[in-house]
Amino acid sequence: METGGNSLASGPDGVKRKVYYFYDPEVGNYYYGQGHPMKPHRIRMTHALLAHYGLLQNMHVVKPVPARDKDLCRFHADDYVTFLRGITPETQQDQLRQLKRFNVGEDCPVFDGLYSFCQTYAGGSVGGAVKLNHDYCDIAINWAGGLHHAKKCEASGFCYVNDIVLSILELLKQHQRVLYVDIDIHHGDGVEEAFYTTDRVMTVSFHKFGDYFPGTGDIRDIGYSKGKYYSLNVPLDDGIDDESYQSLFKPIIGKVMEVFRPGAVVLQCGADSLSGDRLGCFNLSIKGHAECVKYMRSFNVPLLLLGGGGYTIRNVARCWCYETGVALGIELEDKMPQHEYYEYFGPDYTLHVAPSNMENKNSRQLLDEIRSKLLDNLSKLQHAPSVQFQERPPDTEFPEPDEDQEDDDRRSDDSDMDENNESKPFSGRVKRELHDIESKDMDDLKEGERSSARDMDASFAEISLKGSNSGPAPADVKLEHGSSNKPDQPSEMNL
Repeated sequence: METGGNSLASGPDGVKRKVYYFYDPEVGNYYYGQGHPMKPHRIRMTHALLAHYGLLQNMHVVKPVPARDKDLCRFHADDYVTFLRGITPETQQDQLRQLKRFNVGEDCPVFDGLYSFCQTYAGGSVGGAVKLNHDYCDIAINWAGGLHHAKKCEASGFCYVNDIVLSILELLKQHQRVLYVDIDIHHGDGVEEAFYTTDRVMTVSFHKFGDYFPGTGDIRDIGYSKGKYYSLNVPLDDGIDDESYQSLFKPIIGKVMEVFRPGAVVLQCGADSLSGDRLGCFNLSIKGHAECVKYMRSFNVPLLLLGGGGYTIRNVARCWCYETGVALGIELEDKMPQHEYYEYFGPDYTLHVAPSNMENKNSRQLLDEIRSKLLDNLSKLQHAPSVQFQERPPDTEFPEPDEDQEDDDRRSDDSDMDENNESKPFSGRVKRELHDIESKDMDDLKEGERSSARDMDASFAEISLKGSNSGPAPADVKLEHGSSNKPDQPSEMNL
């Protein structure tokens, strides 16, 4: 199925889109711990802005149904999911070996409600994919999702469950080809790794490269076996601005859409690529970042928008609010309405922030070379891959409430999270680089040096594929579920 939605098949980009927005009012209560850069509270702040800008009334607001164990085990190893379900701050000292095995404890700490948090954000992303598959909407949004570093058997870079891989697997039940685009400042390594050897998913990541977490994403990493040339990496340097970024994004993505012809697109909108992000080093404006959303929207292909990184939380909320407006085709006023988190946005109280005057280390020659190399790789794909007819796996069955159910608490009045402005340094192999304290944000950090990332698993997750009516779904992924002790063995399928 190559098209879907109520307005995708007709009209210019100005045509309104039907949008489903996934939000759980409890998501802002999850707390990674004192001094940790990742703050789910930013999702609540984003929601408050959406409410007071009047955007919620233009969307279907849906509380996600939590993903179940067997949903998560379609990609993740059973024993890893079992570990996440059982670990608590009180019991972690008794499971030090398991913590080390699954890379939980430093970047990815154990906190109260960890597994429920994973179920919530994964449920939103998979739920969005289900809505797109059934033509309930043209665009689905889950700002709590986009955690792109999680691997099959381990946590990484603040990410425990890879909701993106799970949502792509859901989309593959209905679409022959799915495109994944990542504009987070960090390389989307977990998603690339999961689909590295298949031609049914193309991954395109725009990221900072060179002595930067996770250390992967070289332009020479292009995929393997049937997936050769289906992984594109756009390595960038510090200070890239809107103009330079779009000089790569639009020609590369334009060619990808022409050659790959995806049936659906997943766009990870990590906001740590914005100017002034506490862990980032790019210089994009909110409008420049949102131009990527606008461009993907213009192709009239079912679109799943996900969150991701973003550590100056007032700017994360600004960005995702504005990009929700872009999805709806609504231009928002710069003057911010009064709302419960208004003081975060002083002294200007505006939606947009000006980029800094930092140096752009991406020379015109470097950008030209990157663009030329990637367009050349794309030229080696003669046509969109064909897919054998297979028996279609069943849809993910959520015990969903009414599909049009809207969140009653549209103007959330939840109190701010209690965050300590004098937290201790956050040690270890962590994803962060700057030290900055701003009282307005209440998201203060103590920064440390990031060590070099582990090498990518040479096997790239050894993708094996199981059948669907659009062809096999990738890798490591069980479309039929066995017990937690005896995982199903997917059969090898040729694409």
